[in-house]
Amino acid sequence: MLRTVFEMQKQKKFIISGIAFFSIFMVIYYMLDRLNGGYIEMIAKYGLYLVIINITLNVVMALTSATMMNFSTAFLSLSGKEGKGTFFGNIAVFFGMLTYGCTSCVVAFFAAIGITLSVAVLPLAGLPYKLIAFVILMIGFGWLVLEIKKGKCKVKKVVNENENLSE
Repeated sequence: MLRTVFEMQKQKKFIISGIAFFSIFMVIYYMLDRLNGGYIEMIAKYGLYLVIINITLNVVMALTSATMMNFSTAFLSLSGKEGKGTFFGNIAVFFGMLTYGCTSCVVAFFAAIGITLSVAVLPLAGLPYKLIAFVILMIGFGWLVLEIKKGKCKVKKVVNENENLSE
């Protein structure tokens, strides 16, 4: 089934949705970096290498997330069920928002749901947390691919017309 899902990615609707998902995720990751001080401040504090690493991770994570969304959509149309690994992409984005956003907002959010611990200092402009989100995303991608490999197509029950006439 994985080969079929790959073939479906060549269809126009999957190309368009892939570009749309990639763009949306790039905007999200850019905004998270911007909320964490922006690229100019990162260059001033840590050097150009950190910005290059962050942008590269953003592109890879956005591409992986978009691919997961497209694979999940194709798998849903083939099997009639959504892949369980898809939710890892949402966890990674949510994790990124909690760790890269303004600390006071995160503290208020955690306090509202009863958690009193939060990240106060983000070393290397939050790069370790972005790497954790990347690992979570890769686990989800791997899970989804395995689920697609093991998946089966939905089979519609064929009703014999002669049986319907005799009833």
